[in-house]
Amino acid sequence: MRKIKKNALRLCLVIALASCSKPGPVPEASSGFSSFSSLSSKETPGTSGSAVSGNRLSRSGTATQVTIGFSIATATFIIERWNKDMKVFSAAAQALGAQVIVQLSAGGAREQIAQINYLMNQHIDILVVIPHDTDILAGAVKQVRDAGIPVIAYDRMIRGVPLDAYISFDNREVGRLFGAALLKAVPQGRYLVVNGAVNDSNSYEISAGLHEIIDPAIQAGDIQVVKEFWLEEWSFDEALEKIASVFEETLDIDAISCGNDQIAGAAVQLLSERRMAGTVAVVGQDAELISCQHIVEGAQLMTVYKPIGRLAAQAAQLAMAVAAGETLEPDTFLDNQSGIPIPSYIETPIPVFKDTMEVIIKDGFHSYEDIYRFFSFF
Repeated sequence: MRKIKKNALRLCLVIALASCSKPGPVPEASSGFSSFSSLSSKETPGTSGSAVSGNRLSRSGTATQVTIGFSIATATFIIERWNKDMKVFSAAAQALGAQVIVQLSAGGAREQIAQINYLMNQHIDILVVIPHDTDILAGAVKQVRDAGIPVIAYDRMIRGVPLDAYISFDNREVGRLFGAALLKAVPQGRYLVVNGAVNDSNSYEISAGLHEIIDPAIQAGDIQVVKEFWLEEWSFDEALEKIASVFEETLDIDAISCGNDQIAGAAVQLLSERRMAGTVAVVGQDAELISCQHIVEGAQLMTVYKPIGRLAAQAAQLAMAVAAGETLEPDTFLDNQSGIPIPSYIETPIPVFKDTMEVIIKDGFHSYEDIYRFFSFF
């Protein structure tokens, strides 16, 4: 895994340098986010000296181009971070010489199954999936693997079926970071816990990590969880409605743990309407721009930043290696209820507070100007 991480970081830097519209220094460990404007999945420039070649040998012994199918459900794609994942992954794979066919489903799990079937018919060499539902896709994924096409689960584990690889962040650690930040800010008080989508396995990992940290304080009587609930989808509107219903019952809340930054944004909006923004500790994840703005303004306590530029570039390298039949040493093996341990490649998330916002800026995830745009000195 050390090798793939090192190569992926180098690939990020190469892409960033090649894509910049004007000369200038590239920040150390840059993810190259600001470099991507429009990407064509059909453009497949080669790269000399790449760690993984974009060509494979056909049965006749001639070199053929690797074709990667990338399936994303639009219900998840509306979240800001998925746009970044798709662009970085596509550019990184293309820089390695691959063709990437991206499919965005028109809705939920059924539509994603249809798009996976479509990708199978495009003669892809490997399928990379960001699943809308981590359970329902098992049948479709089995069909793909039965056809001899390897499958990588990206960011969200697909359960109940063997996979060739899984690549994501340490989602339990995300929950631990939530709990640590909240306990430090509010060691005693009343908490509201808004978990993510019930159809996403990551939601349960985040919840487990959160409770690992806060449960001792609950048992000691220092913390009282006023209410804890799950959302049907990662939805701002659903979060807005359900948090509002809690606020109708009580405003005696000191801290809110939110499954992601869209949920945190709903909480901050409702708190602002009641002139309570900044008086309640709110945490989320994904480092969405509006949440970064809320943090520097004092309305949100913390977000968990996941360096998705590095993750996406690593995923592209991993896809090329798996398609070529290569074995890369995983960080761990995880149980996805298929009976076969899944080789897993895990990145570490980073907590970001008001005084550590430079992590986001240095990585090129958001610009200083955008984060501080509402400050009078800008």
